[in-house]
Amino acid sequence: MALQAASLLPSAFAIPKEVCFPLGKTSAALKDSSLLGVSLSEHLKADFSASVLRSKREFSQRIGPVRAQAVVTTPAVNQAAPEGKKTLRKGCVVITGASSGLGLATAKALAETGKWHVIMACRDFLKTERAAKSAGIAKENYTVLHLDLASLDSVRQFVDNFKRSGRPLDVLVCNAAVYLPTAKEPTFTAEGFELSVGTNHLGHFLLSRLLLDDLKQSDYPSKRLIIVGSITGNTNTLAGNVPPKANLGDLRGLAGGLNGLNSSVMIDGGDFDGAKAYKDSKVCNMLTMQEFHRRYHEDTGITFASLYPGCIATTGLFREHIPLFRALFPPFQKYITKGFVSEDEAGKRLAQVVTDPSLTKSGVYWSWNKDSASFENQLSQEASDAEKARKVWEVSEKLVGLA
Repeated sequence: MALQAASLLPSAFAIPKEVCFPLGKTSAALKDSSLLGVSLSEHLKADFSASVLRSKREFSQRIGPVRAQAVVTTPAVNQAAPEGKKTLRKGCVVITGASSGLGLATAKALAETGKWHVIMACRDFLKTERAAKSAGIAKENYTVLHLDLASLDSVRQFVDNFKRSGRPLDVLVCNAAVYLPTAKEPTFTAEGFELSVGTNHLGHFLLSRLLLDDLKQSDYPSKRLIIVGSITGNTNTLAGNVPPKANLGDLRGLAGGLNGLNSSVMIDGGDFDGAKAYKDSKVCNMLTMQEFHRRYHEDTGITFASLYPGCIATTGLFREHIPLFRALFPPFQKYITKGFVSEDEAGKRLAQVVTDPSLTKSGVYWSWNKDSASFENQLSQEASDAEKARKVWEVSEKLVGLA
């Protein structure tokens, strides 16, 4: 999830800030039947004028075929109309981390249309069920499936369970994230990877790769894979320049497994920093999105995108931060930076990237301006480095057992 720079806060608290396509009603409007590009009525007029000079019998013979032509043409137009009004099946979207925050708000926004079935992929089944009920999501519009991105075995089990469900996959939204800005020591995933990168990047990387074939097979008008990015991973922004800055270096820590035994727990090989680990993971997310686009978009037609929905200053992503920061950050974003976005608004923005026909361009990092209009944002040099994206992809394949 995205955060926003709070550079005007005291240094102790300076933490970064981070629908179903409306069926394109190709209504086959009934137009005048035509013969060689001339309307039937005009044809009849011209024919009639010419026939005045002929005998009554010749005129009758002439007009007969024209009427026959009209009979043939009109049903063809009528047959096209039902196709234009054809109702699509419900789309099926998987959203990770859908039990709270941006994920829950997006699930609600999509489910409320009645045109989407949401697979809420979360660690805590009961918490997610309660959240869905509290948000007013109709039971027929969602299914909860267990997924712990901090365990590659759990990712594989989720994929197996989803495939067994028999549902199609039209959109995958990689939203869940771990943010541990005050952690003094690293914690690890089931496979021994530093938790933030292991969850936010490697867990989603494996999930996306294992579900790619399902996306390819979708017959939905626009199939998409969306990875939530972060402004804090972009060093070409004010937020991205608030220390510690994201930096993947030469990937030596990632290549060593991020386990703190034979390598650093940080991607660049440096000392552990919880806030930087989160930012680094977001750079990996955005690089992964672009590498998916380069490898698969042209052949599959899948739209690969990332986004920054705005500063959701009240989100549970900040639950690990100090109490004073949690108290000051929302009003700071509302009244000083003016970058505050509610969870509901952010959810609608992410739902827009899922469904909006105007947002089908692949390889794009979407953002919104003060008028809530979407636009293609620019990634930093590192977050758009094609060679680094390739290296992150190849190292990640090895770490998750795909190479």
